[in-house]
Amino acid sequence: MNRDDVIAVLNKPLSLELMNSDIHARVAYNGPDGFPRVIPVAYVWNGEQIVFCSPPNATKVRSLQKDSKVAITIDTDDFPPKLLLVRGTADVEIVDGLPNEFIEGARRQVPAEAFAEWEAGCRALYDQMARIVVTPVWAKLIDFETTVPNAVAELIDAKGLGGAPPQD
Repeated sequence: MNRDDVIAVLNKPLSLELMNSDIHARVAYNGPDGFPRVIPVAYVWNGEQIVFCSPPNATKVRSLQKDSKVAITIDTDDFPPKLLLVRGTADVEIVDGLPNEFIEGARRQVPAEAFAEWEAGCRALYDQMARIVVTPVWAKLIDFETTVPNAVAELIDAKGLGGAPPQD
């Protein structure tokens, strides 16, 4: 997928709705034992990259420094589900203090009435953080109304059940 196509998928209204919601991103990466791991993270979309942060001593930081390939899912629990699927590469930078993206990503997760205390606690705890910037190389938006997974589209076509929804 070329970069313009990836950005076009990520800037669709439904993609932006998902990325601006209070839904965690689920990030998959290869752990140090070679097995895949999936973790929920608060994040921000800056129009070109997905950014999340972590304590610099976290296993995911060491793992991403060795193998930068990630997959990200942001999806709903309602029916029909809506899914944003992203694959990309992660760049890790250790920075002093709390990155703005850490605060902004958490703002959607931490209740407003608890946010000031939460932020003060984080500022007291973290001298440094890992700022992890994911550059998407592939993206797909599935809403089960206008787009479906490729395998489902193939079954619809094979059974002659009408035109499958267009794929991104």
